[in-house]
Amino acid sequence: MKYRQLGRTGVWVSEISLGTMTFGGKDHPVFSNIGALGQPEVDRVVGTALDAGVNFIDTADVYAEGESEELLGRAIGKRRREVVLGTKLLAAVGPGPNDQGLTRLHIMRALEDSLRRLGTDYVDLYQIHNFDPITPLEETLAALDDAVRQGKVRYLGCSNLAAWQVSKALGISARDGRARFVANQVHYSLVSRDVERDLAPQSLDEGVSLTVWSPLAGGFLAGKVDRGGVATDQESRRAKVGGDFVQFDVERGVKIVEVLRAVAGRHEVSPARVAIAWLLAQPAVTSVVVGARRLDQLTDTIAASDLTLTDQDLADLDEVSRPPTAYPNWIQEAFNPSRIPAANQS
Repeated sequence: MKYRQLGRTGVWVSEISLGTMTFGGKDHPVFSNIGALGQPEVDRVVGTALDAGVNFIDTADVYAEGESEELLGRAIGKRRREVVLGTKLLAAVGPGPNDQGLTRLHIMRALEDSLRRLGTDYVDLYQIHNFDPITPLEETLAALDDAVRQGKVRYLGCSNLAAWQVSKALGISARDGRARFVANQVHYSLVSRDVERDLAPQSLDEGVSLTVWSPLAGGFLAGKVDRGGVATDQESRRAKVGGDFVQFDVERGVKIVEVLRAVAGRHEVSPARVAIAWLLAQPAVTSVVVGARRLDQLTDTIAASDLTLTDQDLADLDEVSRPPTAYPNWIQEAFNPSRIPAANQS
């Protein structure tokens, strides 16, 4: 396993991190189709990941209505010091009007609840799960900073924010002398490269790590789809949940999968492993979050850390998946002259 620096901190996290959306939810209308793993299976998944060198684990209070955190906490047990543990908050976790959002009220309640379920007195990375358009960022960031100062949270992160929202938050934190976001969890894959327009350049410029959720686009890039994009494995997450949550052009995606299979054939590995290795080759990416229902799925995706794609592999995958350049990027590229004197260019 290889490790990368988390933002501008001195913390090292595994470039493959374990996602826990498959933990729990056996009787839940949504999560029962995602994984519904019980404690014995969760223990095996977590143990296998830790033994393979994975030290970064991600969960959220909303996963299986908190059961994911409970199962994870018990699985980690005495190995807590081996884990950089992250969880998230924002989504509704109860019927009340204040059981969601990023208010000081909800943040304090949600954090205490997550700590109790996880069986720990601190989380290493506490992340807002989305943007709250009602609560002022100043209130949210002040409450999160208080949690850091209390020792209940080590570092802060965000997820699913636009670049301007991340920038605004970083500016407020700098202005007010508060703890800043060190990581941003985003959706990024060969069929969804939108983050390259603003979020990836911003992360590199600001020293904020990008961690990636759904790197296989809900299982699509595992390669088990027909020419119409329909799942051929009826036990797959895409077959059970459907492909509507992660949005992309399926027709274009089928072409990407064809190239993905060809690259995988060159290396005699799975398309899923190649898709993750491609993400790890992108300069802004720190860690790719992988989930699993079976141990063979987990060991295969973890092995992506050891797969080095060739320049030809990367070129082929980039050519088939490259999105059109968005405005104002294309006009900046067209009109920006080189700022390096000709005599300095080799």
